[in-house]
Amino acid sequence: MPTEQLILIVEDEPKIAQILVDFFQLEGFNTAVLHDGRDAVKQVQALNPAAVILDVMLPHKDGLTICREVREFSQVPILMLTARVDEIDRLSGLGFGADDYICKPFFPREVVARVKATLKRNQVQQQSNSKLISYKNLQLDTDKFRCLLEQQEIELTPVEFRLLGALVAKPGVVLSRDVLMTKCYEDDRIVSHRTIDSHMKNLRSKLAVNTQPPLVHSVYGVGYKVE
Repeated sequence: MPTEQLILIVEDEPKIAQILVDFFQLEGFNTAVLHDGRDAVKQVQALNPAAVILDVMLPHKDGLTICREVREFSQVPILMLTARVDEIDRLSGLGFGADDYICKPFFPREVVARVKATLKRNQVQQQSNSKLISYKNLQLDTDKFRCLLEQQEIELTPVEFRLLGALVAKPGVVLSRDVLMTKCYEDDRIVSHRTIDSHMKNLRSKLAVNTQPPLVHSVYGVGYKVE
């Protein structure tokens, strides 16, 4: 797959970083590597990468802090690497704005496949004709990947944007977590219900700043709806 897209890899273990470099380069990507978190945010700004592979445990500045700071100015896809296997740490990563996570040890091809799937979804969205979805005081521009609520822009991650788009497309209809998974992850990965709940919690929190009563509602034991 010929490409000149740059993948920024922030990983403090040189062997792991080099394995990722090798596999991404085999697929035609350019790569840049950092072995600590000190300059990671500056490099995202300077390099404008297509995606970021970000380890959670890094010297000088941890991955969760980096992810949070990057989300203040960019919606670049972020895949987090973690050696922690308990659900709390995984959801913490997602809560800081990560698009995906993968646990060590991992298969390098899986990391590449997940990044390629994310980039493909973004490319399709950018190449599609401009489409505005409106509901009450909310507007979604699927071409510009933009969310307006009460005429104010709300910064959403790609997963949050797709979640909201799925709900707004069917106002009043309760969508189960399984249905929402298929809307957000088109590569048939297995994602827990708690992961969807974590994304929904973040989405509802962002929307609540500009709207009362809440736009997105949880239906206990079933799923979510907009109303």
